[in-house]
Amino acid sequence: MALIQMYKNIPQSSRPSHIYAVADAAYQALTGHNGKTPGNQCIIISGESGAGKTESTKLLIKQIVELCKGNTQLEQQILKVSPLLEAFGNAQTNLNDNSSRFGKYIQLKFNDGHLVGGKISEYLLEKSRLVGQGAGEQNFHIFYYLFGSDIHRKYLLSAPRHYKYLNSSKSTDLKSIQEQFETVTSAMDSVGFTDDEQENVFSIIASILHLGNITFTVQEDESVTVTEKTEALLMAARFLEVDSEDLKESLCYTFIQTKREKLRRNYTKEMAEDARDAMSKALYGRLFGWIVNKINCLLVPENQAANLEIGILDIFGFEDFTKDGGHNSFEQFCINLANEQLQYFFNRHVFFLEQEEYRKEGIAWTEIQCVDNKPLLDLFLGKPIGILSILDEENRFPGGTDQSFVNKLTQVMEGNENFLKSQQTNKPVFSINHYAGNVVYTCTNWLEKNRDTLPEDITTLLRSSSNLLIKTIFKAFISRTGSLALQGRYSRNHKVFQQTPIAMDTTANKLTVGTQFKNSLNILMERMTASSPIFIRCFKPNHEKLPERLEPEYLRNQLLYTGMLQTIEIRRRGFAVRPTFSQFIQKYKILSDYQMKETVDNCITILKKSFLSGWCIGESKVFLKFKHVEKLTQMLDERIKSVVHMQRVVRGFVQRGRYKKMKEKILAAKLEQEKIEAMKANILQGRYTELPPKSVATISKTDNRSVFEVVELQNAKSDESPDVEFLDDIPAPPTPPNSAKFGPADSKLSLKEWFRKTQIHNVRDNQKDKFQDWFHGIISRRDAEKLLANKLIGCFLIRVSESRFGYTLSFKAENRCRHYIIEQLKNRKFIIIGETKIHRSLHDLVSFYKKNKLSNWPNCLTVPCGQNSGECDYSDLIGSQTYFEMENTPPQVPPRSYTAKNNSSRINNTASHQLPATTRKLN
Repeated sequence: MALIQMYKNIPQSSRPSHIYAVADAAYQALTGHNGKTPGNQCIIISGESGAGKTESTKLLIKQIVELCKGNTQLEQQILKVSPLLEAFGNAQTNLNDNSSRFGKYIQLKFNDGHLVGGKISEYLLEKSRLVGQGAGEQNFHIFYYLFGSDIHRKYLLSAPRHYKYLNSSKSTDLKSIQEQFETVTSAMDSVGFTDDEQENVFSIIASILHLGNITFTVQEDESVTVTEKTEALLMAARFLEVDSEDLKESLCYTFIQTKREKLRRNYTKEMAEDARDAMSKALYGRLFGWIVNKINCLLVPENQAANLEIGILDIFGFEDFTKDGGHNSFEQFCINLANEQLQYFFNRHVFFLEQEEYRKEGIAWTEIQCVDNKPLLDLFLGKPIGILSILDEENRFPGGTDQSFVNKLTQVMEGNENFLKSQQTNKPVFSINHYAGNVVYTCTNWLEKNRDTLPEDITTLLRSSSNLLIKTIFKAFISRTGSLALQGRYSRNHKVFQQTPIAMDTTANKLTVGTQFKNSLNILMERMTASSPIFIRCFKPNHEKLPERLEPEYLRNQLLYTGMLQTIEIRRRGFAVRPTFSQFIQKYKILSDYQMKETVDNCITILKKSFLSGWCIGESKVFLKFKHVEKLTQMLDERIKSVVHMQRVVRGFVQRGRYKKMKEKILAAKLEQEKIEAMKANILQGRYTELPPKSVATISKTDNRSVFEVVELQNAKSDESPDVEFLDDIPAPPTPPNSAKFGPADSKLSLKEWFRKTQIHNVRDNQKDKFQDWFHGIISRRDAEKLLANKLIGCFLIRVSESRFGYTLSFKAENRCRHYIIEQLKNRKFIIIGETKIHRSLHDLVSFYKKNKLSNWPNCLTVPCGQNSGECDYSDLIGSQTYFEMENTPPQVPPRSYTAKNNSSRINNTASHQLPATTRKLN
């Protein structure tokens, strides 16, 4: 925490370089501090696989949340998104134990410097890893986490080694994955997944493992059928909630519709296995897309108007598995293409555009050379002879194969210095000279991976599933960027819209994976171009994944091929800040003359008065280094402080003068009032025959007190603090959006309606058929403190808030009572704001904190604080359909019968006006 505080709102040169300093710079630029113009920012993190990009992303988000002083549930949700996506999208490889097998662009939305929402865009999930991994590698983390809890028994799972999709992996430490599974479920609770949604997710994960164990047997007629000995088919069908015979048929054969008849086409054993694997990949890919969609729906800002954003790109690092004895396939080709695109964006922004601007503005400049990888991008993306275009063309040929694709590629690319054909002409292999070095690609199953098709029979089967989640994700369509686009209704600003129906994606109109990836890269580049980029380079210290070991030669190679030496040179010699004359004058004119015009001479005047050197003036812009901006910002802050101080002095002087005049008027009015009273007395005695003017005489009628007393009381501050709820050092959360239908949160009628319709079951003790002993109605903080006044340390109650749709936990501490806000999440679970644990019910919350301490209090809750004898502070929350029964009455009062049935609103009690302490609702 001390390190976090060191990098909050600081000049860039005041601390050593750190990932937190980057977050601080982005936030300052977003909000317009430190001499920056407010605007969208994007942080681009790049580096080899295993260099630390994902960890850097989490640190950036953590620091940004700290900078915006966010401690509401929204910030906690955003922090929990990373471990959730890592569980479903990361895996262990030979290069990295927590390798991202997908790319993500995280957009953090801000309004007036406050975090108000977020959005995640995902790119190219490596679905092929699901059905097979290289030696020493693993499947996605979530498949192993499932075995870290007793939940795997619910889905009839035994041990990871018994499943085809996992048995090539290394042994897994079950103790460590148990903690990981708890982290994932906690993240799902925090983000907002309901229990039913979580159960559906894990059902799909289990069904995929069972699917992988389905084997096939060739029959005498050369058709295939599912091996009878295996129970995998029945278990897969059970958790997919489809008919087992229908599942069997869809995996063994398909139907071809002709003009006259419908023909059955039997699969070969290889085709049946491909259909099984395609089904598994489709299930997992669409499930992952649904998870991202769900997160985005839960994090969408309530008001998207004029929101600024900080985007963070965490994309798969450059990969070459041949160094570890493996091979590079279609996925590595796309991953390295994305890294080439980012390298080009970096070179263009840092070198080409900046140096071009120096030339246009007439700045004396010696060119700094860098490697231009634009020809390499043309090799990948060019039309009609780019590698991806040729791959799509080969997909359209009925007889196209991986070998024919490589042959055509070798013929077309002959003479291209970045493309090298294989010396073994009988193997589908080629190599490319990337910016990071030469990489050899093995084209096995490239055409099939590029098609990524799913037999229509399987799609139809899954759309008919009784599992709502499976039915939903297979009725959705795949967008032109490869992401899952859910059809039907969606929420925006609490209004419900109906999307225009779009035809389901079919084999005929479905885009290839390569085309989808190109489209997603184009959109990503547009987003980053529209923002101010900040680049982070992550370097890998060694190739063996060992701690505290630095290989100088390996690190030197990374510095060279990323162009970092040239980057350092251009940063040292160049001008990172380049405002126009108008922008510069508007920002810094207070340092010279607030009325000055926006001219180049005035820019020079400001710079000279600031005693700066080393700056340059161009044709239309001022060229500054970071040190200049920091010095100007420091002077600006000092000048603004001086202005504020002068304003405070002047305003104080003016207000004191006004107060003096007001006091003189009040004293004059008081003297006039005394004079009037004396005149009245004289008139009564017959000394005067005239009354004073009426306007003066009416002054005394405004109040029984004197005018001076009235004014003094109006201006005096009350010593009594308002009776409002508070949370120890934590701001109150916003009102839950789904509660708006009950009316304003500060209305008691609205709170009653909300409680009666949505909350009674949350505070009911089902075993005793009454409300929980710790529950209290709409009472104030002061009333709660009175109830707890003479109680033991840790005695607690939960009460309905007076000013929001929610609850407050109040308990007796050592020297005072403490109060904590309890928020109900969108998935109907509960959390104490400032804590991390999510609870399925208020009862679970109470049970947990009876055994575990709060983060900022060293004790646990002890005993509940019930109602005072013969009283009931929640009676006004009860509707007319509730039956009341007195169970706790004062010893001196004989027991009586209290009823409130049907539509009666009165309690039948002739001997006492006190309400019952507990209630029971009849079924």
